[in-house]
Amino acid sequence: MRSMRRGTKEMDLILMRFASLRLAAMDTDALDRYDALLTENDQDLYQWITGQAEAPPDHARMIAEIADATEK
Repeated sequence: MRSMRRGTKEMDLILMRFASLRLAAMDTDALDRYDALLTENDQDLYQWITGQAEAPPDHARMIAEIADATEK
């Protein structure tokens, strides 16, 4: 639910798609990383996912997974 009620339509669409593709297969560590990522604000997330800004190291791996999943 937190993936699709973000506040900006862009992030709703990006994270909804990612969650539908990958969430069910995530292990506990990945779910924890995703949960931590969801605490960030949409403006930062959008810039990180679209490559407009560099993601912080603690989120870089998850951001790369989201960007990869949503490009296809």
